Amino acid sequence: MSRKRGKRGIARPRAEDFVPLPPEEEARLRAEAEAYAASTAEYESFAEPEDGSEPLGPPPSLEDAIFALESWQDAGKAAQMAQYHKAERHYLGITNAAIDDMVALWRGQLDVDGRVDLARGLWDTNIHEARIAAAKLLVQARLRPDQAAWDLIAEWVEQLDAWAIADQVCKAGEKRLVADPARLDQVETWTQSENLWARRSAFVITQPWTKQRSPKPEDLAVRERVLGWAEALAADRDWFIQNAIAFWLRDLSKKDPERVRAWLETSGETLKTFARKEASKFL
Repeated sequence: MSRKRGKRGIARPRAEDFVPLPPEEEARLRAEAEAYAASTAEYESFAEPEDGSEPLGPPPSLEDAIFALESWQDAGKAAQMAQYHKAERHYLGITNAAIDDMVALWRGQLDVDGRVDLARGLWDTNIHEARIAAAKLLVQARLRPDQAAWDLIAEWVEQLDAWAIADQVCKAGEKRLVADPARLDQVETWTQSENLWARRSAFVITQPWTKQRSPKPEDLAVRERVLGWAEALAADRDWFIQNAIAFWLRDLSKKDPERVRAWLETSGETLKTFARKEASKFL
């Protein structure tokens, strides 16, 4: 006879579920458990490594990585993504969560040089998810040496043509920029680029300086430098540039509202109305 179920299909316990086992059955089960616990023969082959780690396998080749990505492709989602992102490239329709899992494995299998090489190869395929994975491979606060990674990220910036990939590249780049703020000299050149995504990246990649609770004098100097870029580009009518400036100011206003108010008083009228409203959202 089947059990009665509640409103959500959850089986309700019955009185007979709580009836004690016969003494002989309970004794038999206890003896089996004790014998199993006393023996190691059955599960020696499954012993965990002493350091708690598991072998991750050999470093993946570019072909291995592409095969792994393509094994997750979804034609229906790929078509939707192509329509949404609008950049002309191949889409596989893979979720970010799946890409994260693959990248986490590859990162563990590769040294720094190997990550940079694989990232370069993935990027050059011009597959949307491969470019996302390429940037994710280089997202790490401590990456030494990191000059090759930074050079590759800076090379990508001038090739950007869509926001999703641009944001992921900037996420990787901001780690390298915080590690060596002298690279801001190179970032400043992006503000003069003909590529709007490179100009936008100058603000996205410097977001960490809007979030510091106790900025040092050198951090305040970086803020002033980026505010200068914002003033210079406030007249840029492109929506993405206006939005990037607005978000930078909005985030800074959470930590230094007075400085943002002062900037808006002197330069805010140059921004489009929507950007000015966004920048002052928390003031």
